[in-house]
Amino acid sequence: MIFLELFLIFLKLGAFTFGGGAAMMPFLEDEVVSRGWLTAEQFVDFVAISESTPGPFAVNIATYVGSQMGSSEMGGSFFWGVVGAVCATLGLVLPSFVIILLIARFYEKFKSSNLVKGAMTGLKPVSIGLIAAAVVSIGQVVFFPQGFDLSVFISYNFITSLIIFAGMTVLCFRKIHPILIVVFSAILGIGFGYLEKLF
Repeated sequence: MIFLELFLIFLKLGAFTFGGGAAMMPFLEDEVVSRGWLTAEQFVDFVAISESTPGPFAVNIATYVGSQMGSSEMGGSFFWGVVGAVCATLGLVLPSFVIILLIARFYEKFKSSNLVKGAMTGLKPVSIGLIAAAVVSIGQVVFFPQGFDLSVFISYNFITSLIIFAGMTVLCFRKIHPILIVVFSAILGIGFGYLEKLF
C-alpha cells in the first residue's frame, strides 16, 4: 500500500541521514526519482520552491510527494492526499524526534566520551561530501541535462546563476535586507523566463 511505502521510505531517509536537509538531498532525489514519484527536473524545481518557502525543504518535499502519491493512488481524493502527506512527513521527522529525545536524555553522561567526539568528528566530512554530491547532481540536471555542451555557458540558466553568485558575493560585504533580495530574484526569474520563451 502506498501509505505504508511512503512512511517506510521517508522513515529510512530520516533515520540514516546526518547533516540536515542539504545532506539528505542525494538520498531523497534517488528515492523519489527512482520510484517515478518525481522526475529529476521536477525534483530540482521543487528544491528551488522549497528553499523559498517556510520550513525545512526535506519536510516540504516529503509533504508534497506524500500528498501527490496519496491523492493519485486513490483517484485524486483530497482526503487521501492529506493522509499521504501525513505518512511521508511523519516518517521523515519521527527518527530525528526520537534521536533528539535520546540525546537530550543521555547527553550529559556521554558528552565527554571520546567515542562520541570521534563519531561527531567523522560525521562532519561525510555531511560535507553529501552536500557536494547534491550540488553536483542538481548542477548536472540544471546545466547539463543532455550531457556536456559548451553552449551551456551562454544559456539563461548559466547567466542567471552568475548573477545569483554575484548577488551572494555582494551580500558577503554589504548589508542588504533579505526581502529586497527575494523580490529582486523573483523579478529576475520572471524576466529571464519570458526572455527564454521569446528566444
